Amino acid sequence: MVDLHHKFEEEKRKLNELGQKSLERGIPLFQNEAVQAQSRKVDELINRLHQKKKGEANDSRLCEKRGEV
Repeated sequence: MVDLHHKFEEEKRKLNELGQKSLERGIPLFQNEAVQAQSRKVDELINRLHQKKKGEANDSRLCEKRGEV
């Protein structure tokens, strides 16, 4: 999960840079396809992190029920 978190942080940084440059050029974020594409990439990573975290929580609860913890 550390690699996924690192990837998320890197892609979020790229999104922030693209957004800042877009605003500096007077281009609304919703009209900038590069910003929108990067935003979708960040959204996907957020979903993957959430699913992975949710899966780990479920695994932990299953182990607790079995007495493996």
